Amino acid sequence: MSIKIGIFGYGNLGRGVESAIRQNSDMELVAVFTRRAPETLKINTPSVPVVSADSVKDYIGKIDVMILCGGSATDLPVQTPALASMFNVVDSFDTHARIPEHFEKVDAAASASGKVAVISVGWDPGMFSLNRMYAGAILPDGKDYTFWGKGVSQGHSDAIRRIEGVIDAKQYTIPVESALEEVRSGSNPSLTVRQKHTRECFVVADDTADKAAIEEKIKTMPNYFADYDTTVHFITKEELDRDHSGIPHGGFVIRTGSTGLSGEHKHVIEYSLKLDSNPEFTASVIVAYARAAYRLNSEGSVGCKTVLDIAPSYLSPKSAAELRRELL
Repeated sequence: MSIKIGIFGYGNLGRGVESAIRQNSDMELVAVFTRRAPETLKINTPSVPVVSADSVKDYIGKIDVMILCGGSATDLPVQTPALASMFNVVDSFDTHARIPEHFEKVDAAASASGKVAVISVGWDPGMFSLNRMYAGAILPDGKDYTFWGKGVSQGHSDAIRRIEGVIDAKQYTIPVESALEEVRSGSNPSLTVRQKHTRECFVVADDTADKAAIEEKIKTMPNYFADYDTTVHFITKEELDRDHSGIPHGGFVIRTGSTGLSGEHKHVIEYSLKLDSNPEFTASVIVAYARAAYRLNSEGSVGCKTVLDIAPSYLSPKSAAELRRELL
């Protein structure tokens, strides 16, 4: 029996989810939901209908898990609780500071409807969150460091595109190399977010837009840019398409710590990702957690979950016996 999946939103992430479903034989794409005119949207699975987002209620009972592919700035805070009242859902909400608030709203909706909602799924938050938790549990006498990039942040790029007068934009997060090497040395430095990363933005603005005002809005945007040294470049659409068409990303989670009666033995745990396509990798993580959401709800679980709440075996299509035999 296939897990029936719906995709709500069809940008870079939605296309990545569609591709990832093809790599999972226990899943079936049922429909793609869009706020655009459905007849104008061409997807890569011709046999699957493209449906107006306004008609989503017609698919209650026909979809096992709805995967939400909107942006964290304005879409998911509204869409995830609304859709969790009808379906098991998974989202990639990535505004770290607002995750507790988002969790509470989604948990209320999913608990009331008897559904499972898994939020903030991807690589950070997501895979990096898991590695921070594991490393902290193993080395309690230690310190966490997370570095992102160099790469394109989809959430930050989307936040820039929401600014009036912006036609398109790409934002790169760049680790400060000297800070990264200092952490790897085991010296346990105290670093501010500004000391660990810079942000570089490439923006296509409307000809009539106030570029100075756009730059000010970017640099002062809370939770996104205000705490970082940020550089804004205004370029043409042709330059953006030519020089910034890819969506690479990656990063490092490092924990340094000590063991022994007097802390005499030093340890460094490092987890890294190097991604050709941020949205396709994020989509692959989301699809694995869609499987977990379906299984949990089938067992009677309800409410909101995060990657920290879900056992690893729920992500795999393999049986527990296969996992023990092949991976332990």
